[in-house]
Amino acid sequence: MSTKRVFSGIQPSGDIHIGNYMGALRNWVAMQDDYATIYCVVDLHALTLPQDPARLLQARLRTAKILLAAGIDPHHSMLYFQSQVPQHSELSWIMGTLASMGHLGRMTQYKEKEDKGGQNLGLFSYPVLMAADILIHRVHAVPVGNDQTQHLEFTRDLVGRFNARYGDFFPLPEQISPPVGARVMSLQDPSSKMSKSDPDPGSRIIVTDDADTIVSKLRRAVTDSGREVAYDLEEKPGISNLLDILAAFTGRGVAQLAEEYAQVGYGRFKDVVAEAVIFGLQPLRQAYLNLEDSQVKQIMDEGARQARTRAEETMTALRSLIGLSD
Repeated sequence: MSTKRVFSGIQPSGDIHIGNYMGALRNWVAMQDDYATIYCVVDLHALTLPQDPARLLQARLRTAKILLAAGIDPHHSMLYFQSQVPQHSELSWIMGTLASMGHLGRMTQYKEKEDKGGQNLGLFSYPVLMAADILIHRVHAVPVGNDQTQHLEFTRDLVGRFNARYGDFFPLPEQISPPVGARVMSLQDPSSKMSKSDPDPGSRIIVTDDADTIVSKLRRAVTDSGREVAYDLEEKPGISNLLDILAAFTGRGVAQLAEEYAQVGYGRFKDVVAEAVIFGLQPLRQAYLNLEDSQVKQIMDEGARQARTRAEETMTALRSLIGLSD
């Protein structure tokens, strides 16, 4: 195993769906064999939107439980709640003094949510806390998709500014481009990605959905005109999405599947997809149901203890470097 440290985080907002699982969680599990992995439920980030306290508490625990059920091994990976490691927030403040207002204002995520009227200081400075999440453990690499490249570049910019002022302290985090995951779109609008925030619960398959729910959601999935199962993103986006999902859960090629099921009809094809998804998610769902809340809390508390120890090593050295301690 490489000694290179890798960090990634996930918000406890909404339920984790098969798009999250295929695009991120499976890669997180695989990286445990090759890197010193650090995974975090970034609950402070969730506060940029209004949260019901009781629901947030449940969502934090549920997210942690899903990560464990998916295969994150606390004996090989550091796993914890961001809010239980206050050094994240301390470093965020320090790095914020180096961040350009203009750069923050150009961040795509802020501009998108600003347009929707949800702007606040936390949302504006969100990338700084994200950078602190990465830098507090002085990690070497971050697995990010194309939608997060801007945030990693912002982090690298802050590292350059800090190191130029105080010396070579933080490693410049590299981007790990994970294997391309499934192209998982909304079951009700195949022109949009499957999303945790979609108000229609029928638009997504949650990784803990039972068999009946999965069958029901897939049978109601939007399809296209005609009867032939074919992969055509322009003319048949709904069926193409289902073919992508089937390919992801079977490990088979889309072209081969399209040929095999070309004439079975949409109804039968949807049932085939449902069978594959149910079978593929069964180990995760069973592991999730077997985990006790008390067990998960204990694992996360221990992970936070380890994270605080490592984070404090970083902050002790940094405080001395910038003049906040002898």
